[in-house]
Amino acid sequence: MALLPPRTPLPPNPARRGRSKARPGASCSRLRQIQSILMQSSKSQPDGILCILGIDSRYNEGCRELANYLLFGFYNQNNNEFEKSGFPEEVLDDVILLIKPDSVHLYCNPVNYSYLLPYVAVWRNLHFHCLTENEYEDEEAAEEFKISSFVDMVRDCSRIGIPFSSQGHLQIFDMFLVEKWPIVQAFALEGIGGGGFFTMKYELMDVSVDLWKTYSKMDPVSLESLLYEDLMTFEHQWTNFFANFDTEIPFILELSESQAGEPFRSYFSHGMLSSHITDNSPSRQPFVLFGTHSSKENLNAGNFNFPSEGHLVRNTGLGGSTAKHMVVQCVSPKGPLACSRTYFFGATHTPYLGKDNEMEKKADQVKLLSQIYAAVVEAVLAAIDSYSKTSSATKAKEVAEQTFSNMLDVFELAYFKAPLRSKIDFQIQAVNNHGRIILLDNEDSPSLMKTVTMVVYDIPDLLGGRGCLGSVIFSESFLASQIFVKEKDGSTSTESSYIIPTAVIPRSVSWLVEDNEVKLSEKAQQVAKEEESFLGTFLTGGDGAYISSSNSLCQPAEGKLYFFSEGLLFCHPHHGSVTISKMHMTSIRFYDGDSTSVAAALLIGYKSSLLPHLPIQLQTPSNCLVIALFPKSKLYKAFYSQVFSVWQPRGNSGTSLKMTQDDCLSPELERLHSQMQKLFSLSSCPAGERWSHLRVSMSLPDLDRFLRHFTVSSVSHEAVTRSHLPMLLQQSEAIPGHQAENDKVVITILTGLPGCRSSDLCAFLVTFNKEYGRWLVYRQTMDSPECFSAAHFQKYLTSVVESQHSRSARLSAYSRKKPRLLVVLQGYTDVIDVVQALRTHPDADIRASFVIGAVSTCVEPLSCYMEHRFLFPKFLDQCSQGLVSNVVFTSQTAEQRNPLLVQLQHLIRAANPAVSFILAENGVVTRNEDIELILSESSFSSPSMLTTRYLTYPGWYDGKFRSGSVVPPMLQICVWFSRPLEKTRFVAKCKALKSSLKSCPFSGNIYHILGKVKFSDSDRVIEVRHNTSSNSLSLAPVQEGPTPPPDSRHESRDHGGPQESFLVFVGCSLKEDDIKDWLRETAKQKPQRKALKTRGMLTLQEIKSIHVKRHLDPLPAGYFYNGTQFVNFFGDKLDYHPLMDQFMNDYLEEANREIEKYNRELEELEYHDLFEQKT
Repeated sequence: MALLPPRTPLPPNPARRGRSKARPGASCSRLRQIQSILMQSSKSQPDGILCILGIDSRYNEGCRELANYLLFGFYNQNNNEFEKSGFPEEVLDDVILLIKPDSVHLYCNPVNYSYLLPYVAVWRNLHFHCLTENEYEDEEAAEEFKISSFVDMVRDCSRIGIPFSSQGHLQIFDMFLVEKWPIVQAFALEGIGGGGFFTMKYELMDVSVDLWKTYSKMDPVSLESLLYEDLMTFEHQWTNFFANFDTEIPFILELSESQAGEPFRSYFSHGMLSSHITDNSPSRQPFVLFGTHSSKENLNAGNFNFPSEGHLVRNTGLGGSTAKHMVVQCVSPKGPLACSRTYFFGATHTPYLGKDNEMEKKADQVKLLSQIYAAVVEAVLAAIDSYSKTSSATKAKEVAEQTFSNMLDVFELAYFKAPLRSKIDFQIQAVNNHGRIILLDNEDSPSLMKTVTMVVYDIPDLLGGRGCLGSVIFSESFLASQIFVKEKDGSTSTESSYIIPTAVIPRSVSWLVEDNEVKLSEKAQQVAKEEESFLGTFLTGGDGAYISSSNSLCQPAEGKLYFFSEGLLFCHPHHGSVTISKMHMTSIRFYDGDSTSVAAALLIGYKSSLLPHLPIQLQTPSNCLVIALFPKSKLYKAFYSQVFSVWQPRGNSGTSLKMTQDDCLSPELERLHSQMQKLFSLSSCPAGERWSHLRVSMSLPDLDRFLRHFTVSSVSHEAVTRSHLPMLLQQSEAIPGHQAENDKVVITILTGLPGCRSSDLCAFLVTFNKEYGRWLVYRQTMDSPECFSAAHFQKYLTSVVESQHSRSARLSAYSRKKPRLLVVLQGYTDVIDVVQALRTHPDADIRASFVIGAVSTCVEPLSCYMEHRFLFPKFLDQCSQGLVSNVVFTSQTAEQRNPLLVQLQHLIRAANPAVSFILAENGVVTRNEDIELILSESSFSSPSMLTTRYLTYPGWYDGKFRSGSVVPPMLQICVWFSRPLEKTRFVAKCKALKSSLKSCPFSGNIYHILGKVKFSDSDRVIEVRHNTSSNSLSLAPVQEGPTPPPDSRHESRDHGGPQESFLVFVGCSLKEDDIKDWLRETAKQKPQRKALKTRGMLTLQEIKSIHVKRHLDPLPAGYFYNGTQFVNFFGDKLDYHPLMDQFMNDYLEEANREIEKYNRELEELEYHDLFEQKT
């Protein structure tokens, strides 16, 4: 059975796919979402979720889908980076992933290790099962390693979840199909397998449905994918839709609903076929209905797949006349996007032609429908704002209805309130990432996209009394973001934000189809050809101008702009001509950034008398318009050369042009100019990824602000401290109102695995950097089974503050030095636990007395891997971004680009891209700038570090983040004794430890020995430091000095008396009795009693020796010696003396007397066990 892919040479520097999407916050958040499935309160919940890729799971799609979710589409079929890498797909698919509630096990090979590392290095408690490049060359050994790794990964599980099915391809779960997966079959192999069939040893369950719910939640990465991929496709359908109407008027009139809606129907139906999911909800289908055909009955028909060919623009108005509007809905078949619009056939304004008293009568139906539609738009947007703040559909509906009513008053349509009250329909629907409708009260609803729809059905023709005009509809898809904020008084409030992706779709479009409207627009355009008109003298004109307003219906519209001495004319291909005379203006201001990269803007304030002459989307309460002119354009140059001087102030006559600066712009105008600026940047940017981002950013002005908000809110529901919120949202670079921290004790944390030499670094810093202030040093307790005790640390902090107060009372301000606290840790301590210990100190005043300056992790490169690429527990977590600013390498620094050092730096850089690397052989730092980094007072509190902490460790500020257990379990056992050790025996035992190390699960392995002992050859106390991985042993005499005061941490030691020596053993699943037995063998051994000898115990050599000594003794009667043998009278010959038996008895008797004497003397000697107390 070939479990391993064919061998391919390893790349010198493999490319990394999709790195831009591998964000630490999102990556950790997605992993926690998956792990939350394992922590639900249910007896049947699995202990882990197993994901096997490639041939080893027979290319199971459910496993691939889970991998793509966690790795941001790394294994998507449409990702052609695999081909660019030069490796076969089987090599990159060679992955096994086991997700446990607080840890992850990952099997991979040395090839895909480099590809996966950027995605997974930030995961908490990650364990790599991976061979080195050299080990991987042995195919048989690599195959056995893969099987044994799989066995080790699942060893502690009893119930295992399988992502059996992918979305849209639900399969009946069959554990016997899983048993047929190659790697699962290999589990049963004798010798290297798990001892039996996998499905008999473990209870398997399908977790596909739970995973689908998780995939359907929106997060920042899926949102960006939606905005820059799905939304572009969605918008393209609307572009195709509008293309149907970009034709001559006669052809527009002959358009049918079927022809107009064909792009939407094809997009929807084809997408639904490929989604393999059926959902025929009427509210989630596309439609296009003209004029009076948009009745309630037709809108609620429920099936728009076969629209009528007979409903044309020219025959769906009242009494078979031309339609005045149409209602349109487009729905994404495999996503949450959907929106509805109402567009108009006819102008919503009448161009000003200088004859107010003779103005042609406006088509009242279009005006009425457009005003009701504008009221609906404002109502929906108000409802979205309300829902994002309250999460209440009821309140949102009330707000929508009230806003609609108020807008009718604004448009002087109060008489429509009663007739329309019963015709209004409002609803909010939650939609998951795959377009399926979810109940609003579902627990997953807050993280889903919502669609808000408002319809006014069957609007009566109250003016003409000829029946119903049809319906008006508007809907938007929006995503709300809500951050829980903890106030100073301890209460919790919320900060909300929202984004409306479908706002990129124009909310108001109209086409001139009536002859009289077209002629009126053309008549307005004729003034550009006249020498003198109601707008004065023609000055210049051209293409490339953009007009906009702050109206919710408005998007920047491109058209032709003509300047006159007394006004201007703007011509748009859809809504026709807009004339603005200076007599309607209150002000004309011109903003120019004096740079070719800044768009210029003409800011026009107008009188309310202009409103009838403006399209409804350009009308605003502030009576202000913005017209943009792009630098370097012909129109921009012509404005300066031919318009600027003419429009300059001349005495007190009329409205004149004034220049303005950016600091004089109102917030409304700033937003409009910002939108125009993005439009200008878009016009000068070549098509590509940046163009797409600018395009979306221009259409969604608040996108960046929302993304920052959503990035924080999507991580968890844990509250954010109010003072930190501005920095998290990038609204400030400092904590507002944050008091000066000069009076606080700065904590510098030095941490690392056992043997990392953090103590040496501490000693160096204290010795050579006394100018930093008065040093305080906290070291972890050595005789505790815990690597770090939060309670003890908090007590220490309290004692520091108390001693500071008493010291301050005694010393003058001049003689006081600012104290600094060095926290030195060596062990499998998670840095976040130390931070949370400070944050959760029960005394708020104590908490406020300290500030963490910087965290530095010491790394001994030879002590990072337990075997292969299996890291010691908590190694990567001790290098985490958001916590650790520096990684200090304390060995292997002499050789330039040491391979092991380079490999570790690559690994750590993937886990913490912003970390600084410092070389300090044996803890000695050689560069001043490195010392500054280690002793920084502000690194830990920088905005980027703070933001990363909130994204990676939700709840950390209140001590609610669970760091996870140490796996494999590493214990430190401290043993105290009073007897000296035998130096030779101790050294030999230490050196033999490395060869005795066992493979996974590593039980009983001793990795580090620390402590102070005496040897029998000297009375000096010797400090012992042994590192098994590097096989290095240090025996250094303890420097004599004043005896420190008793340490309260050791008061609990249960060693009963003045025991002078102790050793701390650090290892995996150690037992104290085993440790003591090991240590006894290094002390002077108690002599054993000798056993009495018997004839059978005599060796041949002893017998020969007895014979040599006694062979000349007198012979008994009847024997003689012939020179070589002993002969009797019968001729029998003997090799030994005839009395040899007697001689041996004599020998045994003498020897046993000596043994008995020795044993009596031995019993009289006093012997003490190593752990026996001295008397």
